[in-house]
Amino acid sequence: MESPKMNPVVEPLSWMLGTWLSDPPGAGTFPTLQPFQYLEEVHISHVGQPMLNFSFNAFHPDTRKPMHRECGFIRLEPDTNKVAFVSAQNTGIVEVEEGEVNGQELCIASHSIARISFAKEPHVEQITRKFRLNSEGKLEQTVSMATTTQPMTQHLHITYKKVTP
Repeated sequence: MESPKMNPVVEPLSWMLGTWLSDPPGAGTFPTLQPFQYLEEVHISHVGQPMLNFSFNAFHPDTRKPMHRECGFIRLEPDTNKVAFVSAQNTGIVEVEEGEVNGQELCIASHSIARISFAKEPHVEQITRKFRLNSEGKLEQTVSMATTTQPMTQHLHITYKKVTP
């Protein structure tokens, strides 16, 4: 089957397309957590619709056990650089983040966060993310968050190398 033509609406995000693997492992920190490392595989694709589909699957670097997982969609408001990032996570959080793409950088911040009734405390209250394609052609992601007990603080930083287009 022929792969569908990319919808021109998503052209400003085409630099994100592909399968990406963490290289080196990602680093996680937060005032209430022990620092940790993780591996992550990212798939960002399209099916010809005016949006991208994504999945982020993190693994423990030693045991390879699954850790955080999320999937969703990245939409662009046509004829603008306004982006919406819609994500469902295995922690029981569903969120909408919105922001802008400028060149090969996407900056988004949480617009709404919903959670399951038995989600672990402290609850995440705000999230920001920045994706950028660096000069070596690697994708970087930085995630910051605020919880009910902590102000906005960097939580994750990871660099991925592209393994398939």
